[in-house]
Amino acid sequence: MKTRMLLKSRLLIPILLIFMALTSCGPMVLTTGVNPPPPPWFYPNRLEVVRYVYFPNYRFYYDLSARTYIYLEGNVWVRRKVLPPRYSHLDLRRTKYERIKGYRKDDIRRYHEEHNASRGRSNRNSSGISRGTDRSN
Repeated sequence: MKTRMLLKSRLLIPILLIFMALTSCGPMVLTTGVNPPPPPWFYPNRLEVVRYVYFPNYRFYYDLSARTYIYLEGNVWVRRKVLPPRYSHLDLRRTKYERIKGYRKDDIRRYHEEHNASRGRSNRNSSGISRGTDRSN
């Protein structure tokens, strides 16, 4: 009987430790497909399903699924793994960004034209954007 309880405790303790380790993990992001983790500057405070993050002060996006930055180069939206030198001074951990909720399509140009073209002209809040996520802590 003692050996049986000892065997159960040897099995139960590691399972309990693994469970505690997993439940105490930090923020988690769910995306479709097998993707590497998000960049170090993106730490949501709850479970969310988002594909894009928008940096309104600098007018560029980050695609969490493709792990690319999307910005205007002239009049063309380009996707790059790294930001161009004009953004090299940014600390994205301290830069204000907005999570784009509910938009999963590949064409960010159309989304940008519909939701951000009149930015600064109106105080209206677009319904698909979670605003006020300030990273200046």
